[in-house]
Amino acid sequence: MLQFLSLASGSSGNCYYLGSDDYGILFDAGIGIRTIKKVLKEHRIGLEQIMAVFITHDHTDHVKCVGSIGEKYGIPVYATEAVHAGIEANHYVSEKLHTSRRIIEKEQPVLIKDFKITAFDIPHDATDCVGYLVDYAHHKWVLATDVGHISEIVAHYLRVANHLVIETNYDREMLANGNYPPFLKARIMNGNGHLCNSETAEFLAANFDLHLKNIWLCHLSKDNNHPDLAYKTVEMAMRQYGIRIGKDVNLVALKRAVPSEMYLLDVNNL
Repeated sequence: MLQFLSLASGSSGNCYYLGSDDYGILFDAGIGIRTIKKVLKEHRIGLEQIMAVFITHDHTDHVKCVGSIGEKYGIPVYATEAVHAGIEANHYVSEKLHTSRRIIEKEQPVLIKDFKITAFDIPHDATDCVGYLVDYAHHKWVLATDVGHISEIVAHYLRVANHLVIETNYDREMLANGNYPPFLKARIMNGNGHLCNSETAEFLAANFDLHLKNIWLCHLSKDNNHPDLAYKTVEMAMRQYGIRIGKDVNLVALKRAVPSEMYLLDVNNL
């Protein structure tokens, strides 16, 4: 049984858990270590069951406590060489990585027990940025967050997913009419910032296949989006293509600072 849990998803911090019945992996570590331990403990998961942490990029909301996890708890931290360099230079990461540092290459799979994890390139204004495909049994779970635009490489990995965690960071009208300064609005929308609701919705609807069973919308902006708005934007786009939410595919908008439920993904339902 594959298990998925969002511990936090947003500009204040990001962390996701993917596991089997006996062990698991974290993706990003942008929240406090005490919070990570507390949320996992509520699901009867100890840090000794975490086999690795995989990092998407070096922005603080994705790496805040990575040093503590890696060095204090001895959990290997996997990232590209450029991302590791960015973590080393990040002044908000107080404890640097040494013995726990592991280098990965994009599109070169890494085996962690029964999980095969493949990093792929994502356009974003970080030192480097990747998404992840995890193959486990018959499952293909994909994480694509902080996506400036859906490139051909990103599109390829999105299309293979059975379970997809994908960014819907902002609503265009909310951002345009909001209080962000012009330079920040431009940064978000320039193709190396973030995906808006309608971009994600249009891609999902136009590329839907019945092998996709679950969609979680992630990294929603506090100021320029709302879970209900992101959900409805995707739902409406799907409906126009005759795709029924709750019947053809499950859809959830993840909350920014509140952990999700633990989703149990049964291979027999694929």
